[in-house]
Amino acid sequence: MKVWQAGSHLSEERGGKVGDWSWKQSRRRIRMLIGLVTPYRARTVGAVVFLVAFTLVALAPPLLAKLAVDQGIKSGDLQTLVWIVLAFVLVGLLTFALSSVQTYLTGWVGERALADLRIRLFEHLQRLSLGYFERNRTGAIISRITNDVEALDTLITDGVTSLVQNVMLLVGTAVVLFVLDWRLALATLSVIPLMALATVWFRVRSNRAYRRVRERIGLVTATLAEDIAGMRVVQSYAREPRNQSSFRGINTRYRDANYETIVLNGLYFPAVDFLASLATAIVLGYGGYLLVNDQISIGTLLAFFLYLANFFDPVQQLSQLYNTFLSATAALDKIIEVLDEEPEIVDGAAALALPRIDGHVQFENVKFGYGELTEVLHGISLDVPAGTSVALVSQTGAGKSTIAKLIARFYDVREGRITIDGHDVRDVEQKSLRRQLGVVPQEGFLFAGTVAENIAFARPDATMKEIEQAAAAVGADGWIRELEGGYETQLGERGFRLSLGQRQLVAFARALLADPRILILDEATSSVDIGTERVIEQALQKLLAGRTAFVIAHRLSTIQNADLIVVLAHGQIVEQGTHADLMQRGGAYRGLYGDWAERVA
Repeated sequence: MKVWQAGSHLSEERGGKVGDWSWKQSRRRIRMLIGLVTPYRARTVGAVVFLVAFTLVALAPPLLAKLAVDQGIKSGDLQTLVWIVLAFVLVGLLTFALSSVQTYLTGWVGERALADLRIRLFEHLQRLSLGYFERNRTGAIISRITNDVEALDTLITDGVTSLVQNVMLLVGTAVVLFVLDWRLALATLSVIPLMALATVWFRVRSNRAYRRVRERIGLVTATLAEDIAGMRVVQSYAREPRNQSSFRGINTRYRDANYETIVLNGLYFPAVDFLASLATAIVLGYGGYLLVNDQISIGTLLAFFLYLANFFDPVQQLSQLYNTFLSATAALDKIIEVLDEEPEIVDGAAALALPRIDGHVQFENVKFGYGELTEVLHGISLDVPAGTSVALVSQTGAGKSTIAKLIARFYDVREGRITIDGHDVRDVEQKSLRRQLGVVPQEGFLFAGTVAENIAFARPDATMKEIEQAAAAVGADGWIRELEGGYETQLGERGFRLSLGQRQLVAFARALLADPRILILDEATSSVDIGTERVIEQALQKLLAGRTAFVIAHRLSTIQNADLIVVLAHGQIVEQGTHADLMQRGGAYRGLYGDWAERVA
């Protein structure tokens, strides 16, 4: 699905349809925000009721001040003055109570709505296909669920409240001003056209600026996540100065985007202050003229001055809220982009659960390319009986890892089909397929947690005895018990406390405990030392027994022991057979084997 990437070039790319698209996008934002608070509709309604009551009460003090001056102080009626003072106190207490309850309800709903959004995003990301994560940087994805959701916090918990409250204050104050004296009200509101022009200018310019801010903070997060994850490589190649320089440039662009918003704020908000001062001058001059000519009372003039704060303060609040709104809507658009992403690999309506398989895999004239890129597999046909171990060998880039991804249905073929025990992988539920697959990559990925938890990752209900048996079967039990906490040792992020070989043995134990019917080893022994490789070779004998296995390997021993060796070149199978058969033929495999043997020697 094509997703529109909003940015500073929005108007140029959308042309005459910008307005239509903007309105549709605004409706989507509103629907999404409403959807977030819908589960908490009772408290949301309560918050709105208390907000309306608070706003109406907040309009009372200037009117009370008018009454105090005109009917109490000016006429010398102390009793009336006392009642008005008591009314002031009552209004203050009501304001305190209503505001406190409304703030609590709004915060309660807002925090739960945002927590729900984080969960929704996380669950949606879990459903997306592998291709999405291979196309997008990890840090940018993390930014959606952290920075962008956080940007919505201020809008939902404070912004919406401020919007409703200030709009009601603005409208209510305008109505009261006309009730008090329509002539002075018209004179006061004469600055509104100028304010409207300034606001439109600010809106157009700041909208683009805040979008750039959201885009560039995502880039900052992505760069940080990537550099931190690859810190060992960075330090190994002494790349620190270059990386610092690169990050400095990215950070400068983020700073410049923020600086543009500061400049816009520095021009707009002082302009609002000036217009507020101009309106005050108009009230002072024209109101004073009316007072001198006995056309209004001094209490009315005082109320006008007090209501001016009620009128222009909401204008300033709304203007400042617009910054929050822009930042939040830019973040919301980014979140919507993620939620708009659909899995590329989906179960069909008639997809069935794959029964327990023997592991007979067939490729029937399979053609494949990533997205719209050039085709990388050109008519692959291969028959792998159940229980066969297959070694896929080739020069780099011939399609070995692609074949492994297609078996797990991380991608769908363009033409042809792949069957397992006669079932087309596109006709079965993905979960039922992958539950019977085991994948061990080049560097076994371990999660923060204990050794036992990592081994039991695919089978969380496994007993400790089963975990220990799996570790013992792959030759890992001994050194695990020597760790300070044994199987309960905390490994830290990515298992940094273990060597590469130890991590790989834990990954093998995990695969063995999961008991997959088809096993995929993607260069699983290429990053270990010779001593560990011998341990892994023994583990492989037990791991591969009775299972169909696809082994992508560069180690000679792993290749030699395979039941079938498939040689790939330029996305096609050029040879297949046993090690002895292929060596005897003297073809492509023999040349590859000779190169490997020379490197080992």
